[in-house]
Amino acid sequence: MRLVAREQDSSWRTPAAIAAAVILTFVITAGPIRGAGASPVTAYRRFLFTPLTSSYSTQEVLLTATPLLLTGLAVAIAFRAGYFNIGAEGQFLAGAMGATIPGIHLADLAAGAALPLAVAAGAVAGLGWAFLPAWLKRAAGIDEVVTTLLLNPVALLVLQGLLNGPWRNPTSGFPDSETFGPGYRMPTMFGDRVHAGLLIAVVLIVATAVVMAFTPLGLRIKAAGQSPDAARFSGIKVNRLQWSSALLSGAIAGTAGAIQVLGVQHQLTGSIAQGYGYTGIVVATLGALSAVGVLLVGLLLGLIGVGSQNASLVLQIPPQMGELVTAVLLLTVVSCVAVRHYRLVRRRSAGVVGS
Repeated sequence: MRLVAREQDSSWRTPAAIAAAVILTFVITAGPIRGAGASPVTAYRRFLFTPLTSSYSTQEVLLTATPLLLTGLAVAIAFRAGYFNIGAEGQFLAGAMGATIPGIHLADLAAGAALPLAVAAGAVAGLGWAFLPAWLKRAAGIDEVVTTLLLNPVALLVLQGLLNGPWRNPTSGFPDSETFGPGYRMPTMFGDRVHAGLLIAVVLIVATAVVMAFTPLGLRIKAAGQSPDAARFSGIKVNRLQWSSALLSGAIAGTAGAIQVLGVQHQLTGSIAQGYGYTGIVVATLGALSAVGVLLVGLLLGLIGVGSQNASLVLQIPPQMGELVTAVLLLTVVSCVAVRHYRLVRRRSAGVVGS
């Protein structure tokens, strides 16, 4: 028995592969959930349905999903162009630090100017953090996977240095910044918890979907990512596209950091480093690098995140069980989507016959 590449790929195989991955995820994670002392069916009901039964928990789902939508979109744009940005975490933290500069040094600024300034500062900071690896890739051909990944802990060290140094709260003495001025609070929507950052994320996702589906630029980006040599042969400037996509990716990840600190924390703290950039890679991958996929997966992971906390309280299972489900889902989706390109064949005395 062996695997042989299919000559043609039917459109129904991708949805079938994803459905198979979901079923496999349920089967694989049922063991750990049972081992933790809970019914898998009850746990998944808590993961996927309970958070949608009240207005407050639904708001928490949207609040949790907001940074994931932006970091997932940032990663998807870069990956789609063939630039493998693993540094969304560092760019996210840079964006949070960038938004903090006007937040504490121009605290009296009116909201009409304060919020756009802080969001723009976060985007510029994220772009700046993405600049060096993008430049090294373009100028010297240095692998961006290594450089973007290594800059993530550097951003965390810079954050910790600022919070333990010049940005330490002078009143409490804790390693947190001062609270931002009142003009830097994101307006809320759909209740008291969901802020306007969700609207920004949705607008960016819709704009990206339109560009990728209906413009020549979107076609060039797809060509550069899928077959760079063929794209170069057809006259597409692949290096320039990857450079632009890398910087745009950093700017969006930086915007995510700015929105998180403006919409949730209202001050810079070390707790903002919760792996949103790394989770964005999962969101982009599970979403098949598409804007619509990022939207759906981001909301799904927000749902699982809130549901896992509920399941932990009610069923007394570890809160990390939701992260386990997410990780297994990523592995099964990637595996099943890859396997769909092959078929199993077996050898007979007369030759190879498809099974």
